[in-house]
Amino acid sequence: MSQVTESEERLLIEAAQKDPSRFAELYEHNFHRVYAYVARRVRDRAETQDLTAQVFHQALANLAKFKWRGSPFVAWLYRIAANAIADQARKKGRESVEQSNPSSESSTTTDLEEVERRARVFSAVDKLPEDQRRVIVMRFADEKSIREIAGELGRSEGAVKQLQFRALENLRNRLIEK
Repeated sequence: MSQVTESEERLLIEAAQKDPSRFAELYEHNFHRVYAYVARRVRDRAETQDLTAQVFHQALANLAKFKWRGSPFVAWLYRIAANAIADQARKKGRESVEQSNPSSESSTTTDLEEVERRARVFSAVDKLPEDQRRVIVMRFADEKSIREIAGELGRSEGAVKQLQFRALENLRNRLIEK
């Protein structure tokens, strides 16, 4: 799916706010990114599918409340996804506690902290310059080698390594600031 520009995305959002049947275009443009975001955090396919569906259902239900603030629409979807994942973890934690397993409470806290940490990292990756973001996503999310990335981007392996280095430095600095 091709990337939409900021102005195209804004028009799609406004159209969907006026006519909910236009939400399908936003769904199509963002489904794979949201699914990947959830899948990296949940690791269970059925749960990933359920949570992704929940994210888009919630987004559609609350689309009228969405206010354009200059950040990509997918960032709003990631926030909804992070909350859904955290809610799911809390629910599982409560179920575990009800089964009288006292050690699960501390692991749920750790799980929630991990979800929040990953959400911050993912948000920071999304704010990287386009070429750096693509390299990071291809390298770590898609688990491609430097050689594969260089081939796909039509760049030398050295250039890809340099982009990866700059992106990681950029991420480190952004995360330290927070």
